Amino acid sequence: MSIEKMEFVNISGHTKDLNAALVKLSECGCFHIESASKVAKKKSGYTTLKEDNPYTPLLRTMNEISARSGISFKSMDFSDVENDSLASLEKYLSDVRDTLDEYKAAERQAREQLSIHEQAMYQVDHLQGITADFQQIFNCEYIKIRLGRLPADSFAKLPYYDDKPFFFIHFTQEQEYYWGMYLAPAAYIEEVEEIFEELYFERTRIPDFVHGDAETASSELHQMVEEDKKEIESCVKQLNEFMLLKTEKLCKIFSRLKTQHDNFDLRNKAVIVNDKFCIVGFVPRKDSERFAEMLSDIESIEVTMQHADVNGKLPPPIKLKDNRFSKPFSLFVEMYGLPSYNGINPTNFVAITYMLLFGIMFGDFGQGVVLAIFGALMGKFKKWAMGPIISRVGISAAIFGLLFGSVFGYEELLDPVYEKLGISFLPIKVMENVAPILVATIAFGVLLIMISILINIVSGIKNKDYENALFSNNGIAGLVFFGSILGGLVGTLLGAKVFSVPYVLLLIVLPLILMFMREPLACMVKGKKYKMEGGVVDFIAANFFEVFEFLLSYVSNSLSFVRVGGFAISHASMMLVVMALAKGMSGAASPFMVVFGNVFVMGIEALLVCIQAMRLEFYELFSRFYSGDGVPFTPVKINYDETIE
Repeated sequence: MSIEKMEFVNISGHTKDLNAALVKLSECGCFHIESASKVAKKKSGYTTLKEDNPYTPLLRTMNEISARSGISFKSMDFSDVENDSLASLEKYLSDVRDTLDEYKAAERQAREQLSIHEQAMYQVDHLQGITADFQQIFNCEYIKIRLGRLPADSFAKLPYYDDKPFFFIHFTQEQEYYWGMYLAPAAYIEEVEEIFEELYFERTRIPDFVHGDAETASSELHQMVEEDKKEIESCVKQLNEFMLLKTEKLCKIFSRLKTQHDNFDLRNKAVIVNDKFCIVGFVPRKDSERFAEMLSDIESIEVTMQHADVNGKLPPPIKLKDNRFSKPFSLFVEMYGLPSYNGINPTNFVAITYMLLFGIMFGDFGQGVVLAIFGALMGKFKKWAMGPIISRVGISAAIFGLLFGSVFGYEELLDPVYEKLGISFLPIKVMENVAPILVATIAFGVLLIMISILINIVSGIKNKDYENALFSNNGIAGLVFFGSILGGLVGTLLGAKVFSVPYVLLLIVLPLILMFMREPLACMVKGKKYKMEGGVVDFIAANFFEVFEFLLSYVSNSLSFVRVGGFAISHASMMLVVMALAKGMSGAASPFMVVFGNVFVMGIEALLVCIQAMRLEFYELFSRFYSGDGVPFTPVKINYDETIE
């Protein structure tokens, strides 16, 4: 487990070959580009290329075509359109978009007509009692008629208005409404309209294109609706047939434009001096020979390579080297942040500790096997990043389930097996060993904390960070202090007299003093003069409280691992409840309840245990040796999924 070694690359050549070089860089898949202006000397008189990308407007047109047609463009070989001028491509795309707009406008108009006709049909279908022509009804001079629907509650109130000059005739009833019409003399229509407005009457306005009586109008409207639907189908069919003919060429045009667009954007990273360009970046050391050979095709190109950290202005990008077992857990490492170039890749450490923590908290053989199978299937068929992780922690849970003797909540199922094998100390009954399990998980947490401190010491010495490696709470001073306290407590519990005066002075007091004086001592080791800011009083106060915080963190971090044992006990307790509910009063376990209970516990517990294990990794372990401030290695490539707004 390590970090991929990088080479710092300087590429130079004639300006006329810049585009050709950028094409090669985007095709190689191993070049991490940086802005050359960051390392260029100001005295060289360099300039940068700040140009508007000529391919952006055409790609925006293609995005409009994609949005309106519902077709996503994919990468294709574009040699057929490689030599077409931008003007011809612009004309072609504009014609496609305009034709597409015509089809979409026709479809939109047909849908609007369908909506109008359906609404009119819905209204007329509820007025089947009308036998007169609608136009004759609306043209009455002395009697005014209003069509619509009246809430059922209001319909019941109509007898209160018997003395008013109107009649209400209902034709159909639909749920909470009565469909019908009211008639009133023209002279009283305004008064009657106010009454029906108070009764929440919803007026229906029959469109002018509706003719004849209700039955005739309904028949005609049904026919109009069917014709509208056919018109919509015809528009959609024509649009699909049109796009079917154009899609292949559009994909080729998109591939060409996106390639040239992304390569053109890379020009901003170059610097120009006279008639030459310069590009800088990083290449993995294992790919350096192949990379140089690929660029050798361009005559004017010169490639020089140096160690990645030769230039302090550009931190080398980070590419983790992981083995097959631990690679899925790089997801957690990247989530926290990548290590520095000269740091330590913690993926192996995360993989092992995370699996152990999860297994202890979720110890059940049957459920672990189910999780392992589920994770493997999700990773293979759904390409879910968490799938391989769940598969591995499921195996760990299954192993600890064998130690705990738990199989889908059955705690006695494996007892006969261990008896026949003559293994008397297995299985470890969780509910019968609560105190030992809690103590053991604290001890396990202390071990992980000490390993984390050791990793920090190695990393600090490697990076010449002596304050952190030698004198900090996570350095040698902190390790000696923490280990001495623990050793003394264990020795005292075993009856030995450990806390002697020399032991306390050398292994407890002295490390505390070193932690208190860590900044001046680090400067002394580096041969530098320490400058105290704020005076002696401020120095003593600040360092006193920091050391006090260190002492509290040792205690709190160690006790945090109690939750590991707590979750193991919680898991066993929940399964006891499930089995008790499954047996009920009859004493025979209900298969349905057993299955449902296991599924419920697996879903809830797996989520909680994943979160808790991650919390312990990040807050109790990572924080001791890991900064996560590395820059990710992102090789130049054409991103065909990225859209241009």
